[in-house]
Order: sequence, then structure tokens, then C-alpha cells
Amino acid sequence: MNPLDWSFRARFLAGFLACVALLGYAIYTQLYQGLEPCPLCIFQRIAYAALAFVFLVGGLHAPKGIGARRAYAVLVALAGLAGIGIAGRHVWLQTLPADLAPSCGPPLSFLQETMGPMQLVRRVLTGTGNCGDVDWTFLGLSMPAWSLVGFVVLTGWGLLAALRRPKGRNRY
Repeated sequence: MNPLDWSFRARFLAGFLACVALLGYAIYTQLYQGLEPCPLCIFQRIAYAALAFVFLVGGLHAPKGIGARRAYAVLVALAGLAGIGIAGRHVWLQTLPADLAPSCGPPLSFLQETMGPMQLVRRVLTGTGNCGDVDWTFLGLSMPAWSLVGFVVLTGWGLLAALRRPKGRNRY
């Protein structure tokens, strides 16, 4: 069966399952392989959770009207673009030479206790912690690079599903 012929509901639920699988693998690597997430990794997980939530709600709702589907397209784009931005920043930090990379800072839990929300976001996005370290690779790509690929693919998948004209509908 061709995934491009799946219904809106099936595509969105498949997107939800993909997000859950990626989050599950990230948690597995943390708990069982000892890979501690940096602050940018945490924010990528939050973006995947937001994308999963949009996919789940959209899949359960399965709207027939084009207006509601466009609303889901906007939500997928917002969550996906946030994830793309965070993962892209993380990949960029990993490509910097060691002397130009930001220095390691305190852990995220300490930052949460000592900073306000906007200061925390600003501090995390400037590369605090060990965001420049590459502890895991698969086929030559680091985990943030694979995360970036995942965000691009899932965002495209969701937009394709949400913006595709429902079958059996007139163009006019």
C-alpha cells in the first residue's frame, strides 16, 4: 500500500507514531546507553513532543474541511520549524572548531532554578552545556543531525497530508 495514498487520519497517526518512536529512542539512549542530553537535546525533545501532539490531535480529529486541514498544516509547520531551528543550531554548534565552540556551562536543572524563562531559553540557545560534543553517530551523522533530518521529513509529511485535497472533492 502506497503511503502517499493514505488518508489524512492514517498519515497523521503515522506521524504521531514516528515522533513517539524517536522520543522513545532518545530516552532509551539516555537511560540505557548513558548518553546525557544537553539543553538543546531537551528542547528538541520538546519540539518532537509538540509535533507528536499535533499529529495525534489531527489524526483523532481527521477533519474533512480544507480550512481545518490548513489549520493543522500551520500547527505542523510551527512545531516542525521550531524543531528544525533548534536541531540546525545544534548541528552548527557541533561543526565549530573546538576553540570557537561555546564553553561548557552548568546543567539545565541549575539554569532552571536560577534564571527566568526567557533568560533560560536565551542561554540554552547560545550553546551552554556540552552541546558541541558528538557522543553518538550513525552513518556519519550525529544524533542532532538525524534529529534535523527527522524534523524535515516529518514536517514535510504533515504538510503534505494536511494540504492535500481530500479525495472525491471538486476543485471549485
